[in-house]
Amino acid sequence: MDAKTLLNDAIALHQAGRLDDAEARYRQVLARVPGQPDALHFLGLAAHQRGRHEEAVTLMDQALAQSPKYPACLSNRGNALLALGRVEEALAAFRAALRLKRDFPDAHRNLGNALLRTGAVDEAIASYRRALQLEPNGPEHHYNMGRACTVAGRHDDALRSYRRAVTLRPDYADALFNLGNVQQLVGDAAGALDSYRQVTMLRPGDPAAWNNLGAQLELGDRPAEAIDCYRRALALRPGFAEAHNNLGNALLMLGHTREAIASYREAIAANPRWAAAHNNLGNALQAAGQPDEALAAHDAALSLDPDFADARWNKAVALLLKGDFAAGWPLFEARFDLPRRPPAAPPGAGPAWRGEEPVAGRTILLHHEQGFGDTLQMLRYAPVLAARGARVVVLVPPPLLRVAATAPGVAAVTGQGNDLPAFDLHCPFMSLPLALGTTLDSIPADVPYLAAPADDQAEWAARLGPRSRPRVGLVWSGSTVHRNDRHRSLPLATLAPLLALPAEFHSLQTEYRERDLPLLAGNASLFDHAGELGDFAATAGLVGQLDLVITVDTAVAHLAGALGRPVWLLLPESGDYRWLLGRHDTPWYPTMRLYRQPAANDWDSVVVEVRAALGAWLEAATAD
Repeated sequence: MDAKTLLNDAIALHQAGRLDDAEARYRQVLARVPGQPDALHFLGLAAHQRGRHEEAVTLMDQALAQSPKYPACLSNRGNALLALGRVEEALAAFRAALRLKRDFPDAHRNLGNALLRTGAVDEAIASYRRALQLEPNGPEHHYNMGRACTVAGRHDDALRSYRRAVTLRPDYADALFNLGNVQQLVGDAAGALDSYRQVTMLRPGDPAAWNNLGAQLELGDRPAEAIDCYRRALALRPGFAEAHNNLGNALLMLGHTREAIASYREAIAANPRWAAAHNNLGNALQAAGQPDEALAAHDAALSLDPDFADARWNKAVALLLKGDFAAGWPLFEARFDLPRRPPAAPPGAGPAWRGEEPVAGRTILLHHEQGFGDTLQMLRYAPVLAARGARVVVLVPPPLLRVAATAPGVAAVTGQGNDLPAFDLHCPFMSLPLALGTTLDSIPADVPYLAAPADDQAEWAARLGPRSRPRVGLVWSGSTVHRNDRHRSLPLATLAPLLALPAEFHSLQTEYRERDLPLLAGNASLFDHAGELGDFAATAGLVGQLDLVITVDTAVAHLAGALGRPVWLLLPESGDYRWLLGRHDTPWYPTMRLYRQPAANDWDSVVVEVRAALGAWLEAATAD
């Protein structure tokens, strides 16, 4: 076989992906014709494709020594240099190739890749555009245009480019992967899920694809499926820090706290300088009731990234969980630095008051910033400020307007969206403990500090009529958009043992989940008032007619506590920071008793305990 035939045979083997056989043939050619430029070039290309980039550059240099005007070799040499991080040399190689052959689409694309590496995004886009003019149906050109548009923040253009690349090459896994990334960025959850799933089918051995598919499933509130994907990724790449971290997130979402802790520790072992993994470990340790260990993890995150607002805020939560208010409340201000930050002030209001100035003779605006329950809890500070000589005005969402007006010391109430009255100072509700120097022993806990308007009290008294049995209010689920709803809410069926007791039960919920409707409709001892609870004042009127409220951790718990009514609060294992650790009472509400899960997701044990307590309570109430 002559050298030319050997070379053609080698090229065919190369194109078929048989690199070992191709390299052997190229060396045969060079044994017969030393310095043959095509054989040197393609042997160098094979070396580059196999990750031997230094060898590739050497072989292509030898080819160019024999044939200096060799555009393809110059372009491929640039790719090898780029892989070695020698970006400026790569740029020079691509430009040299284009001086020899201006209509060389691959060289324009490769030049774009090098420019993108340097951050010259606009120049890169111009190079990709030239490649597409020369070769409109080149999927690689569309793919790289998508990459550049993504970096430039031109997400719609990136989506079009990736989709065109996939249309031209349906099995283009890299384009599908990046398409999924951009779809996730723009909120196209279904599209991202489909793209990642296609990548896992095309490349089942790709751990990154399994990880991203898992992350998308997790965002879609499908943590169990996500866990399967993360474990697939980790089977393929055991030291994959991101997959370990994501697995921890999904496990924590399902309440598997100890397993989550182990996953975060694996993520940290793989990447010790990853601040987010340390922060997530802290959250899991906090959920496990280990605030000291959580604080150490958050401190580790902050040592790596001192500006990490999430870690500062989570450290605050751990401190408050311990009852360390002196250290916790100042750090709690980090919530205003979070990506999901609450409003620090009404528009144009200026810096918030944090206790620095006297309030006597001045008007202070207290404004809602987070959940309804937070505002109901913090309205206790209105009489404290009034006692210091302040005129107190509160800004709250419409459902809180009427009940907030009943707080002692509140001079005026306005609703969000209304024109603001004149004021001298303002303070977000959740900053009041800091501003007023609240300690665990100085929480203003005189109840009631809220009341139902007289009309609502009278209306509910008439509606319910004479009391024949003890009346018990029930709340078993909160808003589905609450970040902790999976852990705090439970099915009505779980409370069914309570409904068999000799009491008159009243639902205090305004909305129901599909799963609860049959039991709600089929139980004569449980009364539904959803259509009658137009705001919290109406709910307060009903609560005032009840003897006891049993509720999960929702705003109704704060309302009933603020009204001074007996409240039994059902808590998950990882309860909110305000309920502290291990306590069955709370300094915030003297009439409240806490019932805690003994283990994650164990509501049955809580219900057994509550049923026994309720039975005894009913017996005592009936005896009286």
